[in-house]
Amino acid sequence: MSNTEIRCIGCGVEIQTEDKDKLGYAPPSSLEKDEIICQRCFRLKNYNEIQDVELTDSDFIRILNGIGSKDCLVIKVVDVFDFSGSWLNGINRFVGNNKILLVGNKADLIPKSVKKNKLTQWMSGTAKRWGLKPAGVHLISAEKGTGIDELAESIEKHREGKDVYVVGCTNVGKSTFINTMIKRYSEENSNIITTSHFPGTTLDMIQIPLDDQSDLIDTPGIINHHQMAHFVDKKGLKIITPKKEIKPMVYQLNEGQTLFFGGLARFDYLEGGRRSFTCHFSNELSIHRTKQENADDLYERQAGEILVPPYGEQINELPKLVKHEFMIKDAKTDIVYSGLGWITVNDPGAKIVAYVPKGVAITLRNSII
Repeated sequence: MSNTEIRCIGCGVEIQTEDKDKLGYAPPSSLEKDEIICQRCFRLKNYNEIQDVELTDSDFIRILNGIGSKDCLVIKVVDVFDFSGSWLNGINRFVGNNKILLVGNKADLIPKSVKKNKLTQWMSGTAKRWGLKPAGVHLISAEKGTGIDELAESIEKHREGKDVYVVGCTNVGKSTFINTMIKRYSEENSNIITTSHFPGTTLDMIQIPLDDQSDLIDTPGIINHHQMAHFVDKKGLKIITPKKEIKPMVYQLNEGQTLFFGGLARFDYLEGGRRSFTCHFSNELSIHRTKQENADDLYERQAGEILVPPYGEQINELPKLVKHEFMIKDAKTDIVYSGLGWITVNDPGAKIVAYVPKGVAITLRNSII
């Protein structure tokens, strides 16, 4: 290869032609093409195959660390279906004194009964409690293109001719968002970034010209290891990742009843009298109800069989389920299973236990619905 640096238009990694097993490999013949894509992105795009990469969390953070020293606008993308799970901790370290727009992607997954203003106010309030004061809060669906025009106007208003950096954790839809922007606003709309359901498909900075002086820059996603996505395989990830508006499922439970969410999570209702619980999970994920006294035996016998995902022997690779006990003190409280979904408890006074694989986060919040 020549000394000229060539980067993959899909993931941003530097192209090399020497080692098929190393990051950025592309066959020498591909260098003759106008648009060059690495072997990893080619297989992801055409065969839906994901290959492990050599970059570590520290590599990703090193790449992002320089943003604070730039004079730019930062767009922080979160997944509104998994707000806390997709939150990028320490964002202030990355953005410095730059303005930031908070963008909630995948808004099309949230039930239409949720008022848009209520959701953006909730996002803004939560962000401020976590130390971030965004210049604006937006809801979009990068997949469907809704909310993009309003966001584009806000970007133009706040960027003042500067570069725009797009940041977020893996799998929040950053690349899909940028692809949508390219298709809608750029004449050079062929450089479509690789997107997939799998975490971590953008490997380095990808620059897309906005005008003669400034760029829109996609950054690598930081991996939040407490998300459920990192505990399932490709088949399981497709099941737990919602593809369309979720349909809340209401369960009337007596004390001593249990719900299983596939073989990945469990919910025990201990005390509080007969009451309803509203479950917000992917429509593809099966929910199984049983008595608490039978739950351990059921999981032992049926995890990986009836209780899926994970499937078959993959259940043995799942970390042991860990219990988190809560007394719900406030009305309309969500119990959030990071990267999986949430259960809304409508009234206070319920004693519950939530089980998730060791390493997956469980949090409580005021209900967003």
